[in-house]
Amino acid sequence: MDERKFKKINRRELLKVAPVIALGAFAIPSLREPLLKKGLAFNDWASGKLFRPGHPAPTFADSELTPFDKFPINDYDVDDPGVIFENWNLTVSGAVQKPGDYTLAQIRALPRKRQNTRHICVEGWDVIGRFGGTPLSEFLKLIGADPTARFVTVQCADDYYESLDMATAMHPQTLLCYEMYDQPLTREHGAPVRLTVPTKIGYKQAKYLTDLKVTHVLDRVGYWEDQGYSWFYGL
Repeated sequence: MDERKFKKINRRELLKVAPVIALGAFAIPSLREPLLKKGLAFNDWASGKLFRPGHPAPTFADSELTPFDKFPINDYDVDDPGVIFENWNLTVSGAVQKPGDYTLAQIRALPRKRQNTRHICVEGWDVIGRFGGTPLSEFLKLIGADPTARFVTVQCADDYYESLDMATAMHPQTLLCYEMYDQPLTREHGAPVRLTVPTKIGYKQAKYLTDLKVTHVLDRVGYWEDQGYSWFYGL
């Protein structure tokens, strides 16, 4: 057999056994976690490359809304961390021209957007809700966010934390949300301000915001991501 045919057969045989080799590698405890992390990192990278910053998530008619009282209340710790609304502000830091504390009145003074979008939970359920607030891009413009920064991170009153890539933060449907169903956000749903990000999975949509940072480097990725979940998780 000449060398050319030998190499062709070897490639074919290698392709046949590759899945078996991969499964075998996952059976080795010391290799399992590194392989999973590399696979997750690749998936996040590929998802980021495929993300279309101007492409909208689906929107729905009012007749398709899930009734407000049927909209699940979901959190990782408590339904109400006890925010004192009168004292609340959003503390801004990082790569911005105007750091400091911003009140709800200042956020509400920015252009308002209302949208009927789907909220999808990693637990397997989804609902269609009506959300109102200011596009996060408008707030980033107000605070003079560095356009070359890569991330926006948020901290929450219940100690939850999350981060977004800048393309998602600037997406026109990503909101600093202070309304649901045309009424002020309730405590259980994240009052006074939460993130609404219809291009992302539910756990990216942090509630009870207290701090926002624009940054080039992530110190912490996100609460669930630090437990091994996907960071980008686009829909």
